[in-house]
Amino acid sequence: MRINVLDKTFKEYISEREISERVAIMGKMIREDYKDKKPVFLGILNGAFIFLADLMRAANIDCEVSFMKLSSYKGFTSTGEVVFSGPIDPMLKGRDIIIVEDIVDSGKTMKAFLPALRSISPRSIRIATLLIKWDKLQVDLKPEYIGFEIPPEFVIGYGLDYDGFGRELPSIYILDE
Repeated sequence: MRINVLDKTFKEYISEREISERVAIMGKMIREDYKDKKPVFLGILNGAFIFLADLMRAANIDCEVSFMKLSSYKGFTSTGEVVFSGPIDPMLKGRDIIIVEDIVDSGKTMKAFLPALRSISPRSIRIATLLIKWDKLQVDLKPEYIGFEIPPEFVIGYGLDYDGFGRELPSIYILDE
């Protein structure tokens, strides 16, 4: 299936069903890892909000949620600068944190964010990402929970966007040039 978003054409890459099945598996892993804990799911906005909601429901454990807005993209490319929208929530101090990311690309966003998060002394930090592009990763980063490994291509859907559009799509779409 092909769709048009703004001036680009995309084709379905990961179906809604595949995403749902993988998120259920990730939720089970988190449920097992945090069975006696009450973690905080820390969603990285804007892209991770849909994934975070589905992952929390799939984990089905006592938990809390917080959000942090980090950005480094404009259009198809990273600006190279990670922008934080505000301070880190002090309630995260001493807590088990699961950072929920839509996609790990170069890893530079997490490299910039993790020291700031560690500075408030959480009990633990783990990363859950829906997508990872191992071929583009430029830092030493190994998320504990990974949905799908994808090629170094531009994707939209399921929270990911192209200049603000396409987030509502239930599947993941890849650029079809």
